[in-house]
Amino acid sequence: MRKLLVLALVGLVAQLIDGSLGMAYGLTSSTLLLVAGVAPAAASASVHLAEIGTTLAAGVAHWRFGNVDWRVVTRIALPGAIGAFAGATVLSSISTEAAAPWMAGILFTLGAYLLIRFARPLRTGRVGGRLRGRFLGPLGLVAGFVDATGGGGWGPVATPALLVSGRMEPRKVIGSVDTAEFVVAGAASVGFLIGLGTEGFLLPTVAALLVGGLIAAPLAAWLVRIVPAQLLGAAVGGVIVLTNARTLIRSAELDGPVRPTVYALLAVGWLAALVLAVRALRRTRRARAEAAAVSPAPTPAVLAGVGAAGAAPAELTPTGTPHPR
Repeated sequence: MRKLLVLALVGLVAQLIDGSLGMAYGLTSSTLLLVAGVAPAAASASVHLAEIGTTLAAGVAHWRFGNVDWRVVTRIALPGAIGAFAGATVLSSISTEAAAPWMAGILFTLGAYLLIRFARPLRTGRVGGRLRGRFLGPLGLVAGFVDATGGGGWGPVATPALLVSGRMEPRKVIGSVDTAEFVVAGAASVGFLIGLGTEGFLLPTVAALLVGGLIAAPLAAWLVRIVPAQLLGAAVGGVIVLTNARTLIRSAELDGPVRPTVYALLAVGWLAALVLAVRALRRTRRARAEAAAVSPAPTPAVLAGVGAAGAAPAELTPTGTPHPR
């Protein structure tokens, strides 16, 4: 019972992070399960089976709030499902000894990417245009394969790529990626079922992760308003890097003074990323405050024009991500 409560807490924390960043549920859950001694394939299989429920709940919520671009979902979900099925098949055929450093390496790389990404100012501007299928298809294929073989990675691979394109609102990027992940998680689960059989799924673990995730889903909407994504992303990236570094160091058989030296360097890098994240957050807030200070207040004539035309002029249109109420 104590172990199940711990796993439920893992699912709760992972969903809080995912709901605040639009990514990292699989990364966080898989990393903590590996630390608990779960085999890599079983960890990824259990996380993806639990994600079927959590992503369904998240997708419905995003759809209700109008955060889903169904054109993007349809063009990224199917390639993502193919990549996830292939990745699950590959991971199922690798021995536990060989899979552990492979999975830890993927998680370490994605954690380092989170550190780098959130140490810089987050892009929130919007640019017109449509994303083409020849971009969305390969992106979904790669993200799905990385997600299944690494126990997570769909969000860290797909979300930044869509944000950098500048052709979607951030809220629609997160909503569309989360909604498509339901199909990806289902395909990965089928792949693990074929490769590992029913014994490959740790059903009590799945149930605990699912319960924790469902409890955290509404809390994440509150947390995203309180904790800046800039700081949370850098903090989570550091935890993932340090945790998976242990497996990589052990696989490389690094002993003596090398091991503490590596840990010290990683800790310094994490601290530097947190400092840069704080500075970037302050610069962003300062820039927003200055922009708000210089923006002219709308005159009664302008407001009357808005009501007559039915749309606000360009200079009054917000460029950030609105929070639906």
